[in-house]
Amino acid sequence: MSNPVSPAHVLKRGTRSPHAGYGFRNAARMEWIKLRSLRSTFWALLLVVVSMVAIGVVTMADTKAPSTDKAATFDPTNNVLAGVAVGQLLIGVLGVLVVTGEYSSGTIRSTLAAIPNRRLVLAAKAAVYGGISLAVGEAVTFVTLFAGRAALGEGLPEPALSDPGVLRAVLLSGAYLGLIALMGIGIGAITRHTASAIAVLVSVTFVLPAIIGGASGTTVAKFFPTIIAGNSLAVSKPVADVLSPWVGFAVLCLYTLLVLGAGLRLLARRDA
Repeated sequence: MSNPVSPAHVLKRGTRSPHAGYGFRNAARMEWIKLRSLRSTFWALLLVVVSMVAIGVVTMADTKAPSTDKAATFDPTNNVLAGVAVGQLLIGVLGVLVVTGEYSSGTIRSTLAAIPNRRLVLAAKAAVYGGISLAVGEAVTFVTLFAGRAALGEGLPEPALSDPGVLRAVLLSGAYLGLIALMGIGIGAITRHTASAIAVLVSVTFVLPAIIGGASGTTVAKFFPTIIAGNSLAVSKPVADVLSPWVGFAVLCLYTLLVLGAGLRLLARRDA
């Protein structure tokens, strides 16, 4: 990850001194300049787009006509959005780095000197990166749907936005990536250490669902983010024994608020 632009340099570009009356606009502008100055931001988000589209196209190209007994539950929308599992990891890790990168480089001290209100700093980080991630997430899920449809074999039903549940699945899958980005920021603020934050993110999204799902089925695993994304959000047809799409989305929103809330509290109470 490249060295971030220092907050002091950002202020010299025309932002009024924070001590003369800083606010959310100043903090958000500072975070936007820092984020766009990092080469890793562009490449990470580009990798999210490329990987999700590629996985969606390959998955759809490999999709076969369902047998008669499975035709009623055949859901090509879920197939084309399979890349969300990879996209969430990339976008979540970048969210972690938005916070921990400043701790590892020491620039967090300059940031907090420029904007002493620590809650405002984290809120600005969440708003800027969360907004970018939401925009990228929505764009890539729509692109993936249309690209994947083109790769689907002849004779198979193509998912269309006008079909029941398809538009909702695409929109919620894109929103899911935005929520994971916010969780990454919250986890980064809680741990303040890149390796441990990424370990937590990977454990919650991949390791624990696989272990618990293998041991107890969906009873507990259905409450983990990845299971919610794959079996509740990114589907046009209901899946048995998991949360419904909107309940799953509400649970994810609750998780995001709790993680960000914990990050806000710890950032305000601990030394930089």
